[in-house]
This record gives sequence, structure tokens and C-alpha cells, in this order.
Amino acid sequence: MSIPAPAEGVADLGVTGMAVMGSNLARNFASKGYKVAIHNRSAAKTEKVIAEHGDDGEFYPSETMADFVASLSKPRVAIIMVKAGAPTDAVIEELAALMEPGDIIVDCGNSNYHDTRRREADIRARGLHFVGSGVSGGEEGALKGPSIMPGGTVESYKRLGPMFESISAHVDGVPCCTHVGPDGAGHFVKMVHNGIEYADMQLIAEAYDLMRKALGMSAPEIGKVFEEWNKTELDSYLIEITADVLQHSDPQTGKPFVDIILDQAAQKGTGAWTVQNAAEMGIPVTGIAEATFARSLSGSIPQREAARTTLPALTVDTPIDEQREAFIEAIRQALYASKMVAYSQGFDLIRSASDQYGWNVDMGAMARIWRGGCIIRAVFLNRITEAYERNQELPLLLSDSYFAGEIAKTVKSWRWIVSFSALNGIPVPAFSSTLSYYDGVRAEQLPANLIQGQRDYFGAHTYHRVDDSAGVYHTLWSEDRSEEKQN
Repeated sequence: MSIPAPAEGVADLGVTGMAVMGSNLARNFASKGYKVAIHNRSAAKTEKVIAEHGDDGEFYPSETMADFVASLSKPRVAIIMVKAGAPTDAVIEELAALMEPGDIIVDCGNSNYHDTRRREADIRARGLHFVGSGVSGGEEGALKGPSIMPGGTVESYKRLGPMFESISAHVDGVPCCTHVGPDGAGHFVKMVHNGIEYADMQLIAEAYDLMRKALGMSAPEIGKVFEEWNKTELDSYLIEITADVLQHSDPQTGKPFVDIILDQAAQKGTGAWTVQNAAEMGIPVTGIAEATFARSLSGSIPQREAARTTLPALTVDTPIDEQREAFIEAIRQALYASKMVAYSQGFDLIRSASDQYGWNVDMGAMARIWRGGCIIRAVFLNRITEAYERNQELPLLLSDSYFAGEIAKTVKSWRWIVSFSALNGIPVPAFSSTLSYYDGVRAEQLPANLIQGQRDYFGAHTYHRVDDSAGVYHTLWSEDRSEEKQN
């Protein structure tokens, strides 16, 4: 059955791509009183949305892209919710060919920010606006109120902002949406958000693993611990759902649900993108990197099988039962400390990109819009906003007076957990790497001087002297070892 074309200019905005995220976002707009045009490459999905949710608000379905665009009021706003990459490019081109100067195309998918910057430049040259917008919160967030991170021009946000802010999550009456910055800023911030999410999840998993292996606790017992932790500084969505997952039983076997899940974690690429971009920009995001590699290791089945049968543990038997409660509290503190480091590293990366691309991202605002709707929503984020309100040019989040004080309370416990894990053969890559970063960033001197000496020896890569940091020097290693100043 064909869908009749709606009247021209009747809809406030439109959403194309009626998979779960797209249809939920459209329903969210409709529930706030907006007239929403909807479209999908396969008309059956559009019809399904109308059949199942047509009473949620005022929808205007279209079978063709031409009818979809025609149904939008000017300046038109068309939101794309399709698979990232080539499918998104195809939809953008189809929309752009039908639109007029001043119209706005919005990509709310998980696109690579490099693609967003390319698309924005191309669409701008055609007289249109292109907005790359991060949307976090999953299917439920899209429907009930996500965290939204739109980039693009200030002019486009004047049209989009009121609509996006109205459908976003709200915390203390403040919308979890703000204009992030030009071109790819929105998708870059969403990428880093996802990288921090990787770190947060890995740290929680390591805390669980320690209680399981070192203390022999059952999954439901550990779930109760996380339930209590959610009443502390760790109060967050991820801690909350962890408690729920660990206390859930598999209906088929009656076993703890977590025990019937294969220990191989998947990833969709945003963690890897975060690490790649951090490496290119020279920003150490060790917590995010180790969390990403931990997922890769979990899927390295031939390697794990080979290692399991050949590599000795040679662990030290360290009784811990008599210190059970103290040990659990130490894990909590190590988790809190490592979490602070991971966020600090993520915000360093956002600042670096903002400086490189001239985005002028408001760091405090990023923490503020993550307080609700998104996967990493947490009470902890209020403190990050406050830190950047105290000092907008804060060079390191951990150096803020609040965070410096908080992390100082955890260091002894953090070291205990990492050393215990090493001695007992329990892998804690995220706990360990964040502690190493903490010690590295606070160190008065690092061994990079030796590395520079080595680089100059084999590749004439030059070095700076402590008594002339502005000068560039090279030693003639294969000759008389005299030193030459290069500038």
C-alpha cells in the first residue's frame, strides 16, 4: 500500500531513518507537540511507526524523499538517523539535491567527525547548513530524553536549539543540550563521551573481577556492593545498571545471568576512534586505550587459548579474607580514582581538538549536558562543571582543588589494589594504566630525556638542553661526538 503525499510545509521538522533510534527520536519530538515528518527507504517501516505509535503525536509520513522534503516548513530541518558511512553520505546527497539555501541537514548518527567536517564544508558551499550532532542515551534516551551534542553554525542552532533542548533530558531544570561548536565539534565530543564510557565500563568490570577472584564473592553479592556504592560519590547510571545486571538470574538455568554470558566484549568503533585521534594529537588517554584494548583481548580467542595452556602464573598467595571489608572499600576508591583520571584524559582530548580546530568548546558545559539522558550520566559530572566554572583555562582537570583533594584520599588504596592484582595475576589494565598516568603526570622528571638521546643517536632527531630549552642540538655520534646547535 502506498503512502499518500502530505501537504507541503506542514511539518516543523522531519526524521528519515525509522529504525528504533530514529523512530524513538521522532516520537519524542511528537510528544513535545512538534509536527514531525517521517520517512524511511523502506516504506513498510514508516507504516509500522504510524500503525504502532500514530497516536503519540502529529506525524506526516512520506513514501518518497521528495514528498518528505516538501512536507517540511522553511527553513527546513531534516534529521538523518541511518547507518554511518556511505549510507549517510547517500542520504545527505539525496536531501541536498531537494533543499534550498538556508535549509538544515542534521546527522544524529555516530559519524566520524572527520566525515562530519568534510560534509559540513561541502554542504555549506551549496548554501545549506549541515549539523553533526551526537545523541547519547540509547533507545530509551532517544524516546524519553537524551543528551544532545549538536555542532554546526550558530545560525543553525537558533532554529534547532529550542527543539533539541525541549526533547533532551533535563537536570535541575537545565536541558542536557547545548551548541558545542562549528563543523565536527558535536561528533568529536560524542566520540570522546563514548571513549570515557569504554573506560568507565572497563573499570567497573575490573572491580567486579577483583571481588569475584580475590574474595570469591557471588555475582548477586557483588551486585549488592554496587548497590551500596551507588549511594556514594560513584552514584551513576552505569553503577546502577551494574547492580541490576549482577543480581539478575538466567530464567533458563537459574544461574546468575552474568555467568551465562560469553566473556567476549564487542565494540562499534568509537573507542578505537578516540584512541586513534588521541594518538594523533599527542594526548595520553591511557584509561580509554586500555579499556579499548581489553575488549580486543577478550575477543582474541586463539591467543587466549594458547596462553592459557603455556604461560605460568607464578603468583604470590596473598590472603585477603581477614581484610575483606577494607579490601572492598579499597576497590571502590581505586575505581573512583581511575574514573577521575579517565574523565580528565577525555577532557584533555576535547580541549586539544577545540584548540586545533578553533571550536571554542565550553568544557564545563560538556559535563553539564552529560548529567542526564546519556550512558555516563553521574552526580560526579556536577563537580567537573564546577571545576571549569572556577577556571575555564584549567590545564588539567585533576589539578582542580576539588579533584586534587579527592584523588589524594584514594591513592594508598589505589596502589594496594594495583599491586595486589599484579602479585595475584588478576588483570586490571585500566586500574594500572590510570595509576601509571597519575604518577607520570605528577612526576618532576620523566625518562624521556634518555629516549631523546637514543633518537638523536640513531636518527639525528635532535634534542633540547636543560640549560637552553629553546635551542635545538645534535651530537655527532659517529664522529667525534661534538655537539652542534641546529638553530
